[in-house]
Amino acid sequence: MFDLFQYSFAVRGLEAGIVIGLIAPLIGIFLVLRRYSLIADTLAHVSLAGIAIGFLLNINPILTAIGSTVLSSVLIERLRISKKVYGESALAIFLSGSLALAVVLIGLAHGFNTGLLNYLFGSIVTVKPMDLYIISVLGAVIVTAVLLFYKELVFITFDEESAQVSGIPTRLINTCLIILTALTVSLSIPIVGVLLISALMVIPVVTALQFRQSFVRTMIIAETVSLFSVVMGILSSFYLDLSTGGTIVLVALFVFVAALIFRRR
Repeated sequence: MFDLFQYSFAVRGLEAGIVIGLIAPLIGIFLVLRRYSLIADTLAHVSLAGIAIGFLLNINPILTAIGSTVLSSVLIERLRISKKVYGESALAIFLSGSLALAVVLIGLAHGFNTGLLNYLFGSIVTVKPMDLYIISVLGAVIVTAVLLFYKELVFITFDEESAQVSGIPTRLINTCLIILTALTVSLSIPIVGVLLISALMVIPVVTALQFRQSFVRTMIIAETVSLFSVVMGILSSFYLDLSTGGTIVLVALFVFVAALIFRRR
């Protein structure tokens, strides 16, 4: 059972996974309640283009993914605010456009390789010492930002118009939220993978909502489900030689189904 701790790459993966397990539902709960969950999937596809740029230019893919997702998130929010393009249409444009760009860049980089596949589906092998440092520092920034703007985020989540009338800078808070979402997506890629990160941000929150508790208790339950899914997923993937991201999401889905059964009874 403790063989995992003999390998430095596995320990790094577990440490990074715990950080991601904490921040994913922390941001995801605001997205789910605002029915804006698709933004996580869109930014995940944008990050794929960023990762492809990193491989093409021989730069740390996490850094290029962060740059591409943050820039795209700000542009998406500006389009949504301008109302020149509907919110869902803006997401569709960025999702398809970034995916097309990623395909072209991957072709220029002479196709898929093992490293790129790890970023697609997640792997504890992907996490390097520098990646762990970036994930830890930016994870702390995300948690701090949520704590600082907690009341404003909750107010805007449930009634944005009233929050605006009350003098809360809703545009600034919304921009901060989408940037935090972009950071969360980018940081989660090494463990969960581009194709599955939105699931980790959504499934634990939806699971917690089944218990119909207060906002704080729902957040605590979502955090618990997320951490359990990440830790069990990483342990299972290590000992059973499975895809890390897929195993984490399957564990989260199992907990979600169990919550549904519990609620019915």
